[in-house]
Amino acid sequence: MKTFTNLIREVREPGLCRRCGACVTFCSAINYGALEMGEDGLPRFADPEKCIECGLCYLFCPVMGEMEEQARKKALWEPPLGNIIEANVARARDASVRELATDGGVVTAILLRLFDEGRIDGAVVSRQKGLFRREAWLATSRKEIIEAAGSRFDASRGMVLYSRRYSTFVPTIKALGDQVRMGLRNVAVVGAPEQIKTIRKMQVLGVVPTDSIHCLLGLFCSGSWEFGEKGRAELERLGGFVWEEVAAINVRERLHVLTCDGETRSLDLDALDFIRRHACGYCADYGAEYADISFGGLGSDEGWTTVVTRTPLGRAIFADAKKHVLQTCPRDQAPDKVSRALEALRGRSQWKREAAEVVAKDGSGQTTVAV
Repeated sequence: MKTFTNLIREVREPGLCRRCGACVTFCSAINYGALEMGEDGLPRFADPEKCIECGLCYLFCPVMGEMEEQARKKALWEPPLGNIIEANVARARDASVRELATDGGVVTAILLRLFDEGRIDGAVVSRQKGLFRREAWLATSRKEIIEAAGSRFDASRGMVLYSRRYSTFVPTIKALGDQVRMGLRNVAVVGAPEQIKTIRKMQVLGVVPTDSIHCLLGLFCSGSWEFGEKGRAELERLGGFVWEEVAAINVRERLHVLTCDGETRSLDLDALDFIRRHACGYCADYGAEYADISFGGLGSDEGWTTVVTRTPLGRAIFADAKKHVLQTCPRDQAPDKVSRALEALRGRSQWKREAAEVVAKDGSGQTTVAV
């Protein structure tokens, strides 16, 4: 049986770790205490003597191909874009939510509706922590859900500072451990594709704390970036902006930088390969295909969200939200707008899948890591 020692050798040392935090979260939730997250965001041994070598961390690691078919069955996955029950273009009815949130505020509106109706008692999100920095967070009140809205960085919802380097990836799963300590029984999780996929694997295995998860809300993701001072300087040069003057950043088909004076600078995502996280090159999932509902601004007009319901639970949640807290695009415009959104999703998903297949092949053309 392969254990965390194997993950160090096969995943962490080659630079493939997604920093999802699942291995540490599970180990901490059952009080083993063998693992911890390092300052660089990578998992490591806290106390090797406490590791019982159960091998579960290896099974649900998103880099490994273990439990792949079972996770797909759990998520009702089917090619080429995952299961799609329905696609919509929507936004929050509440103007104050739209003002705070990203791409129409649909995720925030749904979380608030679930919380107000008592269907969830918490939500794993990310919140602002200093200038352009965010952290994984378990919100347990309406106020905290609203506080977590916005900060339009990439699909991973913001930046985390590891040592002297910035990263747009936030280890959402890390906050799952808090739900065990707080005794919460119904939690919604908002996360990037690889985080959602990892949780599906954990659900298949029936391990804590996934027994307390109500729903999985996935975010479209082109990848995450990580850079230091040199990377920041190069971004400023390419985009023609000064970092201190940036008001918000959002990713759709391109990277859009909004400055404090109201101007927008746009960069092609392919131009950002020099700061893209190495591990992201192996991720083939753009549309959060294992989620109950997937969201993103891609393919929709500014201020609107592309929404894909993927499971019966996701369809029920979205149907209720449409009645009470969401506005969908006018019926006479819906077919064209939804079709455009799905076409954009199809194109971006194919781009990410093909890019991952190229990266995952060694010189002999053989796939070396499951994608």
